[in-house]
Parts: sequence; structure tokens; C-alpha cells
Amino acid sequence: MSRPIITLTTDFGLLDGYVGTMKGVLLSLCPDAELVDISHEIRPQAVQQAAYVLSTAVPYFPPGTVHLVVVDPTVGSERRPLVIETGRAFYVAPDNGVLSLVLHHDPARQAIHLTSGRHRLAQVAPTFHGRDIFAPAAAHLACGTSPGVMGDPIPLSELVTLPGMEPELRSDGSWRGEILHIDHFGNLITNFRLPDPNFRITVTAGGKQIEKRGRTFADVEPGDLITYVGSSGYLEIAVREGNAARTLGLEVGDPIQVEGDR
Repeated sequence: MSRPIITLTTDFGLLDGYVGTMKGVLLSLCPDAELVDISHEIRPQAVQQAAYVLSTAVPYFPPGTVHLVVVDPTVGSERRPLVIETGRAFYVAPDNGVLSLVLHHDPARQAIHLTSGRHRLAQVAPTFHGRDIFAPAAAHLACGTSPGVMGDPIPLSELVTLPGMEPELRSDGSWRGEILHIDHFGNLITNFRLPDPNFRITVTAGGKQIEKRGRTFADVEPGDLITYVGSSGYLEIAVREGNAARTLGLEVGDPIQVEGDR
């Protein structure tokens, strides 16, 4: 019998003991669980970035995986801690829109507000729900607990969804998009998709027009800016053998403009 899988996505980084503490809770409650890190380098409070990163990894995990997501700017507030069950997976996360992209492709079957005291730690700190609420819930799910006994059902229509995940069509026919993610290489992943990768477009980002398009980095010379459709299907901006984020001075959430046929 295969071991239950729990993935972790947080903005905690690895300097502190927060991730290790959560893993200790998970393994104490579900010792057979296999823990897989998706990322702990989400920018602090960057819910949209977490939504993107999670959505790129989730489709490649086996059915029944429990995905634990703690990017939670309003921890301790009235926002609801959730368990969501879909046709393929379980998600444990705050109700702040961080699951917007994954649920678009893998719709929720039920959503549960985590209210059961039996499925959290005895003492709940207002600033560390990852340890005290989310990790215990994920462990119980991985070890076979039904979501329905862990709290109260929520109408799916009430789940928080993120705005700005799609580019905005402007009156002049151009599109305003934004940077969803900056990867380890400094490549800029936007929220813009091309239905046809051969459509001619001009991208303006960081005050520069980028007209060179390609399928891969080798289609331009070293140091050149290039746009291309990345492995996740979104339009990306890169500098061959360089760092586009540094070159253009852009951060997650910054705008881009796309002109041409979409």
C-alpha cells in the first residue's frame, strides 16, 4: 500500500523553524505520510504568486494527495481555515483565494470550515495557524479522516476568489497583465495566455518594448530580452543567460502591457 502524500507550500522561507515545526506536527499525527515541499520561497503574503506556483505542481501528483498551503496574510482574523475536496485531491488552506487557480481546473466538490477542536492542536496560537490548525487537519486527512467530520460545510459559491488572475482588456485594444511569479532564474511569468503561440504581439514591461519572440532562450543572442510561452502555458519574459527581473526592475504584481492579437 502506498504512503499518503502531503505537499507543503508556504511563504515561511527556510531561515526559521516554521516549516520544520509543521512537518513535526504532520509526522506526529500521521507517521506514514510522505512529505513533499512544493515551495517555501513564496514572497511574504504573495497570495497570487502562491496560487500560481501551486497550480503548476498539483496536476503532477497522484490522486488523493493532500495539499497544505499556508500563505496567510490575515492569520488570526475572521478568515476561515478550509478543507476542500475535489475529484483528485484535498486542499488545506486559508479562505483567501490561494486556491483560485487549482480549483478552476479541478473544481471543488465540498468545502469545510475547519471548526472541530478534535482535529487541531489543543492550544492554538493566533499567529501560527499553520502549526496549530492547518498541519493537524492535513495529517488527519492523509490518515483517512473524512473532511465532513472536521467542521461545517460552506456553500462553494462563498469561497473567496482572487481578482486580477486574468489580464484586463483596455479601451485602446491593449491588454494589461501583471507578473504572477519570478522564478529562480529571474524569468518573469505573467498572467497572459496566448491561444496561438504564433500570434504577433509587442510586450511592454519595465518601460521597455520587447518585440523578440521565440520558443526557447536559444532563439536570441545572450543578453537579449525575449518573450515566449512557458511550460505552464503563460507568457514569460526572459533575458538569455541573464535575469529579466533585475534587467527590467520588476517585482511580483507589477504590470505589463501586451499589444496585438490575443
